[in-house]
Amino acid sequence: MVKYVIKRLLIAILTLWIILTATFILMKSIPGDPFANEKMILPEIRANMEAKYGLDKPEIEQYFIYMNNLLHGDFGVSFKYKNRSVNDVIATGFPVSCTLGLTACAIGLVLGVSFGILAGVKRGRWPDYLVIFISILGVSVPAFVFASLFQYFFAAKLQWFPVTGWGTLATMVLPSLALGFRMVAYIARMMRTSMLDVLGQDYIKTAKAKGLSQREIIWKHGVRNAIMPVVTVSGSMIASTMVGSFIVENIFNIPGMGKYLVDAVKTSDYTMIMGMTAFYAIVMILMMFLVDILYMLIDPRVKMD
Repeated sequence: MVKYVIKRLLIAILTLWIILTATFILMKSIPGDPFANEKMILPEIRANMEAKYGLDKPEIEQYFIYMNNLLHGDFGVSFKYKNRSVNDVIATGFPVSCTLGLTACAIGLVLGVSFGILAGVKRGRWPDYLVIFISILGVSVPAFVFASLFQYFFAAKLQWFPVTGWGTLATMVLPSLALGFRMVAYIARMMRTSMLDVLGQDYIKTAKAKGLSQREIIWKHGVRNAIMPVVTVSGSMIASTMVGSFIVENIFNIPGMGKYLVDAVKTSDYTMIMGMTAFYAIVMILMMFLVDILYMLIDPRVKMD
């Protein structure tokens, strides 16, 4: 098991290095600079600002400085938010995005797995058709459309929830549902397909022949094996949802990471974009690493080579 964990860890580190290097190269290839929007800036002032942020150095030197800072957990200083580091911005925005994301993930996993099991067991009946309809709807319609519809009907018209804002349980309901609906659709569809495959296996027929109840067959033999594909994709889905949906956060005026990243893209705030991308990559790769370990623990058949 130790060999397996070390191998996965080395793959995770290599993947992170590739992502960070690609991000740096792409950012440097984009036309413009962080000071392009500054009006009537004197050449002397521009030169001083570039020297302050290290933009006057060769790009290869900037790259090594950037990687060295990341190794020490320093994402740099924002160009837009004066006297604020990217670490400070992430510390402010990530807890909000994480809370929203984890709530949406809880909704997505619980409802998605439940709907998938129900559809697999009730194949060809109305619960199955209802789950298929929800899955198609959730996959086809973007999250920001659900966000706008929920905001209009449940907040503006019915006034059951606040239109925008953050900080109370009521403000979390609509954005969490909008963000989690797509996850519900994906997991329900995947769980349904997996359940149908498992319930058709020979060991299920053997369990029925032994006289086991339908409940025991479904939960002890069906769900445990059918949930493996869900575990495989849940890592990336949870990571992306935890970081937050930029559009949903903007629609509901939620002070998460999305707000800062959108502003950073608009103003070419290099350090903010690269810092948040690096942070996002770290969260994503960490979740995938944990899923690999969890997958191995759930299914002993996974090879630990």
